[in-house]
Amino acid sequence: MNKKSESIAISAIGPCCSDFTVDYALLVRDKIYVAYYDPEHCITVASRELDGKEWVYSQPQGEWLPDRNRFMHQTEHDSHNYLTLAMDNEGHIHLSGNMHKDKLVWFRSQKNHDIHSLVQQTMTGEREESTTYPLFFYGHNGELLFRYRDGESGNGDDIYNRWNDVGHCWERLLDKPLLSGMGKMNAYARLPVFGPDNLWHMIWMWRDTPHCETCHDLSYARSPDLLRWFTHDGKPISLPATRDSGDIVDPAPVEHGLINMSQNIGFDNAGNVLITWHRYDENGNSQAWIARPEGERWIIKKLSDWNFRWDFKGMGSIPPEVIISSPYHNGSYIVVTFALRNGISGEWWIDDKDLTLINTCYGEVKPLPEKYYIAEQCIDPSAEVQILPELYQTQPTHFLRWEALPIQRDIATEQHVVPSTLCLMSILE
Repeated sequence: MNKKSESIAISAIGPCCSDFTVDYALLVRDKIYVAYYDPEHCITVASRELDGKEWVYSQPQGEWLPDRNRFMHQTEHDSHNYLTLAMDNEGHIHLSGNMHKDKLVWFRSQKNHDIHSLVQQTMTGEREESTTYPLFFYGHNGELLFRYRDGESGNGDDIYNRWNDVGHCWERLLDKPLLSGMGKMNAYARLPVFGPDNLWHMIWMWRDTPHCETCHDLSYARSPDLLRWFTHDGKPISLPATRDSGDIVDPAPVEHGLINMSQNIGFDNAGNVLITWHRYDENGNSQAWIARPEGERWIIKKLSDWNFRWDFKGMGSIPPEVIISSPYHNGSYIVVTFALRNGISGEWWIDDKDLTLINTCYGEVKPLPEKYYIAEQCIDPSAEVQILPELYQTQPTHFLRWEALPIQRDIATEQHVVPSTLCLMSILE
């Protein structure tokens, strides 16, 4: 908990959209690549040499979307419309995002490492008209993978694609969805995590409607290859996995505090999977929980003793009031960090043997020194600092920083807000 004073290098990238909060993307490979929205809400990609100072910029152009009355490269005020980046094994850049029940947005550079050659393309051409939550990730052997939801909140399926390096095209990883709400609900899943046991682990919860309080049934599956999936005790799960076929960790019903923001996967000292999440206790207060499979059941322990209730309801993006980290083993015990919207933060120390809470230590758990979380650009009195780590790194050293109006359920504000300055923050060794 004793954060050392770190040396931070700051590089101004340029003006960015600040009249609503939406996540940008930072990819560090042979160069540094950033995807963001400019003050006019247009997708912008910037790149810089690792040791360079000058940024170059590109604004890829997408097709006209008549239902939205805008182009694919323009966004509105929807916080679902985040951007994400990846690079395939030949060094070509992949960009996706800016979609909430929209036609799938995907750009790929025609030249490797070249942001100026990003061209909009079609992935497979099937089930790509109502897409949300695009995420790239990498397989155990470095293959590029992509997940998105087809459908909508309360009625959707999770689709997985795999990039074919030889054919230079996307193809289905599975011939059916991995998770399906069967027309009655949809899954909110974390990406699969490859564990020290050489297995993939995935968690998700179900939601019945677009209203966030209708989440229920925290669920789990594991896989040796992302193709065949099993319960924690080895029972095969027929695909697509549904509410009735999955391995349920916590059968919490609707309006019991499950929300698709605070559930994470980690591992104990022996490589066993651990899960952390948030829901209400028997008194209706918000609490954090941890679970581990043992035999045919899940051992669940409460970590917090809070006396407040994050009483979320309704549709649209909402700011998180409880943030819980993935659990990890520090050589002595399991550690889980937490941060509350009221400013309280800290970490729990947990006994590896039986998940008993050893101690609660209060203090800052942010990755950068506290001064960088204080708004200073004077764009608006309500503006909040946004900080995002680089993609695909368990211990990131590069971050994006900008300021923007708070999340407000995807509704445009009447306020006139000057652009924020987007910066790269790099921790120096």
